[in-house]
Amino acid sequence: MAKYLFILNDPPYGTERSYNALRLAISLAKVEGEQVHVFLMGDAAACAKAGQKVPQGYYNLGDMLGMVVRRHVEVAVCGTCMDARGIADTELAPGTRRGTLAEVSEWTTWADKVLVF
Repeated sequence: MAKYLFILNDPPYGTERSYNALRLAISLAKVEGEQVHVFLMGDAAACAKAGQKVPQGYYNLGDMLGMVVRRHVEVAVCGTCMDARGIADTELAPGTRRGTLAEVSEWTTWADKVLVF
């Protein structure tokens, strides 16, 4: 089985890159034996903001991260990117946490495949 690292850079809304990345991460995490990590950088840090409210019928990236976390996927958010966007640790969605560049570097060497969105 394989180990996958997803690195997301795009904001939660306005493009569908983060949405599609999380769809794929969820799908892979459902496969027995597959291991998945997700690291949110740049504007993707906002994907992990708790309490997102979107129009009826529109996808919610916060809810999707919850689905990822429930599949035992580790989700970290770039701390520098959080600080630049004024996102406090207490504002992160459940199951997500502040991460570091050293951590994503370690995850990159751990992974068999790195997918960048």
